[in-house]
Amino acid sequence: MARRVLITCVLAAVICQLRAAEEPKHIQEIHPWRNQGKGMVRVKRDWIIPPIRVLENSKQVPENLVQIKSDKIFTGEVIYKLEGPGVDQAPKNFFEIDDKTGMIRSKRPLDREKYSSFTLKAFALSPSGERLENPTTIEIVVLDQNDNRPAFTQKQFTGAVSEFSVPGTSVMSVTATDADDPTTENAFLSYSIIGQESIPANAVTKTMFGINNETGTIYTRDVGLDREVVKTFKLKLQVADMGGMGLTSEGVAIIHVSDINNHAPQFSPNSYKMTAVENRRNYEIGRVNVTDIDDRGTGNWEARYFISNDPYRNFAITTDAATNQGILMVVQPLDYEAQIEYTLILAVENINPLSSKAPNLPVSTATVLVTVVNENEAPRFREDPIQIAVPESVAPGTLLKSNIAFDPDNSDLRYEISRDPERWLEINRNTGEITARRSFNMRSQHVRNNIYAAIVKVTDAGGVSTTATVAITLTEINDFPPHLFPLSGTVCRDTRRVISGLVLTAEDDDLPPQAAPFIFEMPLDVSVNWTVIQVNDTHAVLQPLVELEDGQYAVTVMVSDSGSPPFSAYSQINVTVCLCDAFGDCKSEAGAVFASSVGISFIALIIIMASIALLLLLLLLAVVVTSCGRRHHIKKGTGLLVGDSEDDIRDNVLNYNEQGGGEEDENAFNIDLLWSPLDAPTTPTSYYPASGVPRGKQPVRKDAPHNLPSPTYPRRPPADPTDIEDYISDGLEAADKDPNVPPYDTALIYDYEGEGSLSGSLSSIASGSSDGDQDYDYLNDWGPRFQKLANMYDPR
Repeated sequence: MARRVLITCVLAAVICQLRAAEEPKHIQEIHPWRNQGKGMVRVKRDWIIPPIRVLENSKQVPENLVQIKSDKIFTGEVIYKLEGPGVDQAPKNFFEIDDKTGMIRSKRPLDREKYSSFTLKAFALSPSGERLENPTTIEIVVLDQNDNRPAFTQKQFTGAVSEFSVPGTSVMSVTATDADDPTTENAFLSYSIIGQESIPANAVTKTMFGINNETGTIYTRDVGLDREVVKTFKLKLQVADMGGMGLTSEGVAIIHVSDINNHAPQFSPNSYKMTAVENRRNYEIGRVNVTDIDDRGTGNWEARYFISNDPYRNFAITTDAATNQGILMVVQPLDYEAQIEYTLILAVENINPLSSKAPNLPVSTATVLVTVVNENEAPRFREDPIQIAVPESVAPGTLLKSNIAFDPDNSDLRYEISRDPERWLEINRNTGEITARRSFNMRSQHVRNNIYAAIVKVTDAGGVSTTATVAITLTEINDFPPHLFPLSGTVCRDTRRVISGLVLTAEDDDLPPQAAPFIFEMPLDVSVNWTVIQVNDTHAVLQPLVELEDGQYAVTVMVSDSGSPPFSAYSQINVTVCLCDAFGDCKSEAGAVFASSVGISFIALIIIMASIALLLLLLLLAVVVTSCGRRHHIKKGTGLLVGDSEDDIRDNVLNYNEQGGGEEDENAFNIDLLWSPLDAPTTPTSYYPASGVPRGKQPVRKDAPHNLPSPTYPRRPPADPTDIEDYISDGLEAADKDPNVPPYDTALIYDYEGEGSLSGSLSSIASGSSDGDQDYDYLNDWGPRFQKLANMYDPR
C-alpha cells in the first residue's frame, strides 16, 4: 500500500512538473555578484547558485534557462561571457548567453542518457575585457524522461529442471536493462510470464512455472513435470519499467525437462533360441532386445546385461551402445561331444541406479536356449612340443615316443614327418610311433642347446590336419678323448739357472659334463725329470724337476676328462730348453750374458765395442790392400794387360745363348776362374769385378736343400794329368749338389781348364788368325747387346 502511495506521489510530481513546463515561465534573475554594505566600502561575497534543472527532449528550443546580472556600480556597459562543456568545449553548441542581458539559453534538445549534467563558468567583463567580478560556476542538470524501453539481455534464455520436481524449485533467472535514470521509476523494472507452450503441444494445459517480478527468477508452480509427457516448455516473458506501468519489452525462455531414471529396462521378448558351432571362440551367436523410455543415450537408458547360470564362463554378453541390444558371444570353445545344449538366464539393469520415484518392479529376465552344432574337429596332439630325451648314441630302431595324438571325432589318423633336416627320425604312418632311424650327433648344426627340433603332422579322415614340434633333448656321452696343445714349446732359463714352465691346454670335442675339468698327470717313467702342475680345470704347467742342459726333450703327458667313464690320452710334448730373450725366444750364449742380470760395467762394454770396431777396420784395410795389389796378367805374345781397362771385353766372359737364363741373365763370371790354380789369387775377400759377389760363393739356390755342404773353391788340380777325367766328374757331381749355384741350364765353370791345351786360348785377341780373314758383319744382327763387340771387329 505504501509503495502504491509513493508511486502515486511521484507521478503527481512529474505531472506537475510537466504542466509547469508547458505554462509561461518566469525567468529567474540571479545576482551572483550582489554586494552587501553602503558607500565606497563594500564586502563582496560569491553566491552559491543552485543547479538549474532542464528537462531532456524539450521541444521548446531555444529555451531561456536563467539570467545573470552584475550589481557592481559601473557607469559603462557590462559584457557577459559563458564558458565550459556545452558551450565552447565538447560537446559544443548546447548552450549560449546573451552578452548584453546575461540570459542563458539552451540551443537544442538535451539527452540525459548521453549527458546528464553540465558545469559552466560565467564572467562579467568591461568593454575593455577587464573582469568586473570573479567567475561564477553554473551547473545545469538534465532531468530524465521515460524515453527508453527496457530490454532483455538475451534473445532467448535456456534452462533445465528435473522431472517430478516439487513446486518452488528454482529453474533459472532472466535479466533486463533500461537506459533511463536508475534512480527514478523510469528504470524500475518488473518481470512477468505472459504465455506458456509445451513440446509436444497441448500436452500440459496448466501453468507450470512462475517468475519473481523483481529478480526475474523462474520457478516451478505446480506438480506433474514428466519428461516422458513433456520434454520442453517455451515461456513468453515481459519486462516493464516504472514498476510495470511504463514501457514494455518481450522475451523467450526455453526450459528442458531433464530425465531421471524412473523406468527400468525390460526384455522384449523374454525368450530366445540360438545356435553355436563347436570349437570356436570369441564370436557372436545372437542378440537380445530391451525397451527403456528414459532419455536415450544417457546412463538412465543404457542397459547392462548379466548371465546368471554360466559356471564355466563359456559365454559373455556385452551392450551395443547404439541400439542398447545385448550381444551374446561364445568366449570358450564348446564341445559337441561333451554337451549339446545350454540354457542361459539373462538379467538386465541400467548403468545409473533407479530413482526412488520409479515403480517398484522386479528385474527383467530372459531365457536363451543355445544349441551346439557339430563339426569335423582337427586332431589334437597330447602335448606340443612333444618332449623326448635320449642319449646321442641311441641305437637305430629305438622307440622314442608313442600315443602322441588323438581325434575328438574318433576318426582314423594318418601320421607323417613334415620336417627332419638330419633324417634321424621315422614315424609309423598308422600308429604315430616315433623311432630313431640312426644315431644322433651333438655336433650337428641343427642342434641348438642340445635340442634337435623336428615337425610331425597328423591328418584325420576328413582331411583336417594338425602339426606339432618334436623337441629331442640329446644327452652328451663321452665318446672323444681330450687332447693337449701346444705339442711343442720352449722352456726358458736365465743365467742363474732359473727355469720357467710350458703352459699346456686341454680340449675335448665332447660337451659338459663329459669334458672339463681335466686331470693332467705324468707317466711314471718320465716323472723323474719333469712334473706337471694343475692350474685350473683346463690348464696346467709343464716344468722340469732338475736342472737340464740346453736342448730338445720329448716329454709324455697324460690328460683325462671328467666323463663317465673317463677318457685318457697321452701326448708327446717337444720341449726346447734354452736361454731366452725378453720375448721368450731362444738366444745365443753371448746375448744371454749381455742380457743376464749379472751384466758388465759400462767401461767394459765400451772397450769391447771399440775392439770390435778396430777389428773391422783392420779387416777392411786388408781387403783394400789386397784389391790394390792384385796382379795384372799379360797375354802371351801381345803385351796387352788383361783387366786394366774398364772397356776391355777380355776382363769378363759374358755368357749368351744360354738355355734357361732368359734376357735378365746378364751376370758376368770372373775370368779368374779360368786361370791356372797355381796362379789363382788366394785372398778370400776379393770380389768379382762386375757382379760384386764374393769369390768362391755363388747366389743361393731356392730349389736346393740348405742342409747340404757347399764344395770348397778353388779345388786343387790333380797331380797326374791322367786323372783329369775323374777331376771333372767330381767337379760335376759337386756342382750338382751345390745349393749356391744359380738354377740355370748353363755350362758349369770350373777352376782349372788344364795346361798345354792344343786348342789354345779362347780369346780372339790371342788368336793366331788375323781379323781380316773373317767376316764379322753378322755381329750387327745380334742386337744391341753385341753392338760393342761388332764395333771392335768393324774393319772400317
